[in-house]
Amino acid sequence: MLDKSFSPANHETSLYDRWEKSGVFHADPKAPGDAFSIMFPPPNVTGTLHLGHALTFTLQDILIRWKRGTGFNTLWQPGTDHAGIATQMVVERALDKQNTSRTALGREEFVKRVWDWKEESGGTIIQQLRKLGASADWERERFTMDEGLSQAVRKVFVTLHSEGLIYRDRRLVNWDPSFRSAISDLEVENRETKGSMWYVRYPLDDGRTITVATTRPETMLADSAVAVHPEDERYADYIGQFVTLPLTGRRIPIVADEYSDPEKGTGAVKITPAHDFNDFEVGKRHDLPSPTILDEAAHICLDEIRSELRDVENISAIAFVEALQGVSREEGRKRIVAELETLGWLEKIEPHKLQVPYAERGGAIVEPRLTWQWYCDAKTLAGPAIEAVESGKVSFEPRQWQNTFFAWMRDIQPWCISRQLWWGHRIPAWYTDNGDIIVAETADEAQAKAGEGVTITQDEDVLDTWFSSALWPFTTLGWPENTESLARYYPTSVLVTGFDIIFFWVARMMMMGLHFMKDVPFQTVLIHGLVRDEKGQKMSKSKGNGIDPLDLIEEYGADATRLAICAGTGPGRDIKLGRKKVEEHRGFITKLWNAARFLEMNGAKPVEGFDPTTVQSSLGRWILSEANEAIAEASRALEAYRFDEYAGSCYRFVWTRFCDWFVELAKPLLAEESAESDEIRNVSAYVLGLILRMMQPVIPFATATLWEELGYSGAFETMPWPTAVALEGAEESRAEVNWLIRLISEIRTVRAEMNVPPAQKAPILLRDATAENLARAQRWNEALGRMARVESVSVLEGETPRHAAQIVLDEATIFLPLGGLIDLDAERARLAKEIKRIEGEITKVERKLGNEDFIARAKPEVVDENRQRLESFSSDLTRLQAAHSRLA
Repeated sequence: MLDKSFSPANHETSLYDRWEKSGVFHADPKAPGDAFSIMFPPPNVTGTLHLGHALTFTLQDILIRWKRGTGFNTLWQPGTDHAGIATQMVVERALDKQNTSRTALGREEFVKRVWDWKEESGGTIIQQLRKLGASADWERERFTMDEGLSQAVRKVFVTLHSEGLIYRDRRLVNWDPSFRSAISDLEVENRETKGSMWYVRYPLDDGRTITVATTRPETMLADSAVAVHPEDERYADYIGQFVTLPLTGRRIPIVADEYSDPEKGTGAVKITPAHDFNDFEVGKRHDLPSPTILDEAAHICLDEIRSELRDVENISAIAFVEALQGVSREEGRKRIVAELETLGWLEKIEPHKLQVPYAERGGAIVEPRLTWQWYCDAKTLAGPAIEAVESGKVSFEPRQWQNTFFAWMRDIQPWCISRQLWWGHRIPAWYTDNGDIIVAETADEAQAKAGEGVTITQDEDVLDTWFSSALWPFTTLGWPENTESLARYYPTSVLVTGFDIIFFWVARMMMMGLHFMKDVPFQTVLIHGLVRDEKGQKMSKSKGNGIDPLDLIEEYGADATRLAICAGTGPGRDIKLGRKKVEEHRGFITKLWNAARFLEMNGAKPVEGFDPTTVQSSLGRWILSEANEAIAEASRALEAYRFDEYAGSCYRFVWTRFCDWFVELAKPLLAEESAESDEIRNVSAYVLGLILRMMQPVIPFATATLWEELGYSGAFETMPWPTAVALEGAEESRAEVNWLIRLISEIRTVRAEMNVPPAQKAPILLRDATAENLARAQRWNEALGRMARVESVSVLEGETPRHAAQIVLDEATIFLPLGGLIDLDAERARLAKEIKRIEGEITKVERKLGNEDFIARAKPEVVDENRQRLESFSSDLTRLQAAHSRLA
């Protein structure tokens, strides 16, 4: 006998352990069936499960379980990413608590410590994904720094370098002065900050001055020019002149460049190529020098401008500038601004809002810095990737994300692939004493190329984490070896990921896959939104609205968490998720469990070899027909990646058709013994089995528990996806039961609107009903009495009764006499009062939504909430007005 309720804690761990040991998750390239493969977006080895992970991995697992059930040869390839900067930060913080550091340990010992940490703590998220129910092929789990993957990374680097697609260059990069490394754009978070705009006068040779507006006065020591717009008439005769840079005395030109905006500041801007990305481009266009004034820790360093100080006659100016050596950029700013004010060069200061770049990991302010780095020619590699999307070889779901992909790819810049870290794939390049660079897969190969006796030193840098991640779809399958798995599962079928890494990961996988495999890495890119709270707000620690999915799993179970995610995931839109949503979906699982328990208590049990095509009863044929439709709906939804529609079709069928109607209508039969009762019991068990199989992809634990405890035959984890059963002539049964459902529903609605006491039964009178429908009403007399509180059913002859609510159902008009059931006058007054109140609420919300100032200033989630309220009020008003008209 089933327990009174489903307890996830009593079943989830044991079920999952058994599934994993059974090998059902394992992919065998020799097995039959068309291939269907999905690659993990490898979570950081430092990571723990958050709601974003819960979302993306739930969707992938649903697809994998569904395809596994439909006979595909499935591979869900798991693994984790070494996450260079994130992992190094974790280990460095641990070392700090031990009063030591990576520099104190040295590179070799530090890297060993990171590997030790990875072995002890790095698999946390993998265990947490098991708690979520992820049915990945854990036997194939990979790590981006596995020896096999590391070898592949070196081969790719050497190959691209030999083809001229990897090279070394001195360019501007995002620099983290805390980690003292270049970082990617993805690791930079721009925050709006209250700052200042300083207006500084620069003197011309002819005695005039030109005022520049800047938010970075500390970098003026490295200025190379002043730029004005070529069409700005105010500065037409300034172009080609020179100014003397205050403090250092260096002469720099005034150049004409469209980068300068006449509408901003003074229309004249200082150009510091080594400390601003836009300035760097201006510098290239005008062949300007690019001296650097900040070192790797963002402290002032005079090395590249010291020679020019010798030409300054003002001894005190030299002393001031020399005193800046080694001070932080923040302190340098204060001193420079104060000195400019003292010397009379500072015209004014204005408050100014600006976007300040912060390192996402460590929180340091990111500094544009001019350094030697390794680059990949992304533009050349992007061409085939763009063509693959244009031709439809790779499709985006939803389709509009293709535009985002094209926008990034058609304006792609060289990809900085080197990082000044110790943890990661060390760049396979060596330097000789005379400055030659040797690129090779191993140190022995590099030495052989350099020649015997030549001293070589390996590059200290490591590769950007995204470089090895870009190779993930084929290196995890054994490349560069031509393995069975590579031939069977590449290209993969679908990639499930968020929109925020379309460029950083999706596009780069396409570039590398097309270049090395000569084929796309996946056929479909399924883009999902962000997880937000129930009000639509972004989750954050500062707001205190974040939720740990492990807490949800602990409290409500993995199934309820997965079902809430699935039900809320529409194409490309953000999902609103909170405890209330998960609790509601746990209620659905409870509903299914209770129905199964009720059927079990009433003798319904699986019958081996039951043939649904032999069912004779209208109720049995109706529910089988409804099941066919639900299976078709669910299949179509999953084919289209409409997870919300899949959950919706399951919800509607299970909750409404099966539990609320079929089980309720079947109760009298289940309480007796007859041939028809036995048939209904068999149908009940059969359809419940279909439900369990149909919902297995999203709620695997509850469905498996019911399958096994109710005695269905066969291992649930290998059960196929249900298929429709041909039922000849089922239309008649569907028409009859659906007519009955509509009649009961209409009567219930009227009774609820009229406040008819639930215990009070009432007759119904039918006029103009067909003989068929009159016969239906008589056949289902018991159900009408029990479920609609109908006292009797009769044909109306003569006058329309007074004080009767009317229902139009197809050709018939149905009258429900209300006299004696309710106080008609009191009910009219109540409805009129409620209508007036709702109209007032509608007026208030419409006034709000019609206010342009409110729409502009209110948070989007507040505007959405008001629109939803208006929709709800409008629906209530329609319902109340219909009820009032019935009493008129």
